[in-house]
Amino acid sequence: MRSSLLLIALTLLSNSKLALSFVPTGQVAGHNIGANLPFHQKETSLRLSSTTEMSTLTDETTWKLRFVLRGIPTAKGKKVDQIFDIHAQFIEEDGYEPPQGYVKQVPIMDDKNDIDNDNDKPLFQITGSRWLLSEDPNERKDGLWVWGLFKEPLYPFLLLQLQTESIPLPGEEGDSIEPLALFAQVTHKRDQEKGAILSRAELKIRVTELVKADLFGVSTAELFEEKSVGQCVFQPLV
Repeated sequence: MRSSLLLIALTLLSNSKLALSFVPTGQVAGHNIGANLPFHQKETSLRLSSTTEMSTLTDETTWKLRFVLRGIPTAKGKKVDQIFDIHAQFIEEDGYEPPQGYVKQVPIMDDKNDIDNDNDKPLFQITGSRWLLSEDPNERKDGLWVWGLFKEPLYPFLLLQLQTESIPLPGEEGDSIEPLALFAQVTHKRDQEKGAILSRAELKIRVTELVKADLFGVSTAELFEEKSVGQCVFQPLV
């Protein structure tokens, strides 16, 4: 009789230890994630919590770029204000440090505001581009990451250059914005959860002028100055 009772007690003790060592799915460190959800919702909530999308400067992320242009000169000598939205991807080229590449414009499938219905192409069209991650361009030096102070390079700026086609303007006059060469210094950050973050940036164009390089006017030099023409806003579509 005693041996039977002892065997039952050992069995109960063994089962209780196994129960203490078992942690149900969805319960970590004493916190039940899906205690009040049906079984199929528990599995879904766990799967979603482990999945994140981060914006990148690669073809994996499409960005919405909004160009707010102010006082842009036209082919007929006027100045106009215009807003254009495009979708684009930052394509990184291999083998460069710091990272750099070009901007690839992609079609806007759901937005007809900036589509020319006559030839089904965007009014604002990029013909050439270049982007480069950079430290402060006014204070170039070896980054602190070279000395092992950071796990990865820290580049606080993205230097952007864009060339555009002529942009037709509405109206019977047949006026247009002549091809533009736009420049921007964009503040660039990396967030552990969101990924790449590009801040609103000032858009500039370079106005060139020929000046005499000597007293006799035999030779000339080309000088340029930067002029602000608006802003550009960056929004990742993730």
